[in-house]
This record gives sequence, structure tokens and C-alpha cells, in this order.
Amino acid sequence: MGTVTLGVSIAVPEPYGSLIQERRAGFGDPAARSIPTHVTLLPPTEVDASALPAIEAHLAEVASAGRPFPMRLSGTGTFRPLSPVVFIQVVEGASACMWLQRRVRDSSGPLVRELQFPYHPHVTVAHGIAGEAMDRAYEELSEYGAAWSCASFALYEQGADGVWRKLHEYAFGGGGETSSVPSQSTPADRDRPALRP
Repeated sequence: MGTVTLGVSIAVPEPYGSLIQERRAGFGDPAARSIPTHVTLLPPTEVDASALPAIEAHLAEVASAGRPFPMRLSGTGTFRPLSPVVFIQVVEGASACMWLQRRVRDSSGPLVRELQFPYHPHVTVAHGIAGEAMDRAYEELSEYGAAWSCASFALYEQGADGVWRKLHEYAFGGGGETSSVPSQSTPADRDRPALRP
């Protein structure tokens, strides 16, 4: 069956997603059209294609334990000089993203992997392009902001053409109901994605 390259991420919804993608293309990032605007939960990971059913079952289980939560983006940041990336910051929802990515890569599941860098939720707006263009992205989006209620994440596959396409979307088990959040939280529950009033 061969291998496939997968990623797991939270899509930035419309109209924000397309706007950020257009800006990324405008800065000269050649990957802009191939990558839907997102917050990564699992970076590109090569797996055996035969593992897909187990991976999908695992992600469905992760989603069933999650709850909708508010996401807010504001301002820019960069990983330079360590990595040539300019990004929009996740200023609300970061702890929920941390909770999700830990469970996606859980040692008992099929997507166990080490990360090249410590996990830091963000939305990439420029990657590996000329320094001047990176500076422009950093400055021009410094006032950018967006907010929405995050109710799902998705599994993506990278095609032979380099384009990332959604395979499946996983809605959180709590839907939009706050009653599904435990009334007495345990230490593990404190970081669980939860809908705030």
C-alpha cells in the first residue's frame, strides 16, 4: 500500500482563512496555495497507508473527549533565527491546542512522534522566503485579529502535487453544550478544550 504523509490541524474558518492565504501568497510564499490556513496539531508525518483506519479511529476518540473552545488570533510573531517562519499568534485557545496535540501524539496511539521544536500553536503567514518579505509579513499583519468558536479539527493528506487536502473532519464530542463539561475538574480536565460562556 505504501506510505502517505498526513497532518492534523485546526482550520482557520472563512473569511479569515482565505484572507490569510491571500496575504501569504502576496508575500511570495510559494506554499501558500498548497496549504489551507491552519493551526497545526500534528506536523507532516509519514505513515503506512494501512494504518489509516487506526489513525481515524484514534482521532475520533480524541475529538469525542474534546469540547468546543474560543480561538483568538492577534498580532505577529516569528521563530527567526531558529526557523524562517513568521506567524500570527494564538492568544486565546493555546492551552486547548496544547491539550489536543498531546492526545493526537499520545504514546498509546498510532501517531506517536517526537517534535523537532517544542509545540507552539500559531498560524504561519510566511515560511522560508526572502528576509525582506518576512519582515513585511511581520509588519503588515501586526495589527491582524480574528476570533471564532473552534468546534473541530481535521486530518489532511499531502498529495503527490504537494497540496494538502482534507480527509476527514472530527467534531468535538461536547457539541456546543456546556453541560457536557465535567462539573468537577480533575488535573487532566483543567486543560481540556471547553466552551466558555
